[in-house]
Amino acid sequence: MDAVVTEWLSLIIRWLHVVAGIAWIGSSFYFIHLDLSLKPRPGLPAGVKGDAWQVHGGGFYHMVKFVVAPARMPDELTWFKWEAYTTWLSGFALLVIVYYLGAELYLIDKSVLDLSAPMAALIAFGSLLVAWLFYEGLCRSPLAKHEIAMSLVGYVFLVGLTYAFTHVFSGRGAFTQIGALIGTIMVANVFVIIIPYQKKTVAALIAGKEPNPEWGEEGKRRSVHNNYLTLPVIFLMIANHYPMLFATKYNWLIVAIVLLIGPVIRHFFNSRHEGKGSPWWTWGVAATGMIAIAWLSAAGPRQTVTGALPKADARAAHNVVLTRCSMCHMSGPVWPGVPAAPKDVLLETPEGISRHARLIEINAVRSDAMPPGNITGMTGEERSILAAWIAAGAPAK
Repeated sequence: MDAVVTEWLSLIIRWLHVVAGIAWIGSSFYFIHLDLSLKPRPGLPAGVKGDAWQVHGGGFYHMVKFVVAPARMPDELTWFKWEAYTTWLSGFALLVIVYYLGAELYLIDKSVLDLSAPMAALIAFGSLLVAWLFYEGLCRSPLAKHEIAMSLVGYVFLVGLTYAFTHVFSGRGAFTQIGALIGTIMVANVFVIIIPYQKKTVAALIAGKEPNPEWGEEGKRRSVHNNYLTLPVIFLMIANHYPMLFATKYNWLIVAIVLLIGPVIRHFFNSRHEGKGSPWWTWGVAATGMIAIAWLSAAGPRQTVTGALPKADARAAHNVVLTRCSMCHMSGPVWPGVPAAPKDVLLETPEGISRHARLIEINAVRSDAMPPGNITGMTGEERSILAAWIAAGAPAK
């Protein structure tokens, strides 16, 4: 029953996480687009930066933005914050349910670093806090006023953390951890800076005082940070379903490329929205980056055996699968916490093993995603046996 409850909790929270993420990212993209598309025009009220006309759903909308705030507060004011908060809270709940409570399968790889489950969870949680404090320190330092320098330092910081995570956690755990870390930075920007500064502005207006324009400027700066981090964090959310990304030799470098091309793509759209032209070169950079990722993903798992493949031996290959994989991939799994064969893949007969040769190749030959965290200790020699068997056509006998 515990396994069933855990599965349903994971499903419900994951659903909430995805829906909240869509709402947050959608509103973020919309308001960045709106802000960049505003145009100053004659006849606008005092204190208005610009306006824009939009059409959607059969209606016309006239949008204006005040440089600091309107002269008086409106009777009703909509706040955009719960999308961000719900995304992070549901994401952290998933992190606990899947990765912290299931650390031995999803967070730890003892061939990378021999950690206990509590220690792995503590390192993962602690790194979220430490990384955010470092980022916040950068944003409050003089470096923050120099966009290019700040971007370069932030990029090196995230790549360095990714490299470190791949030498502490499993590949899947490392990808999830860097994604959670970026998401934490993004929602902290909303919770610690953007919303509090907006509330200060409102309070100043109600008190009849002039709001500090730096509050809005800093909120806008953090919003732009979030905008450029959005595409990489979405990639990291879905990448842990693709073994040839997270469970290969150069997984950290794949993340480094994604952290580069994500902001480049956003630059294209932001430039168009602002009316500064269409920098088509950005798509060339993005395409080159994706080609590089495809090439790196083919490098194979971290532990590879060099030299010629052994002679194809179906019996030996089947024994590897039965020894290292079938305790989960059988009609009645015996591994604790696994109520049914994952993805209904049954590897308990020669015919079943041969039928799923493609999945075995992706998960255990071209990557080391399986067994999860290499918990059953599959060796490089055993992966070579599987590789030779697959190269021979994955015979059942």
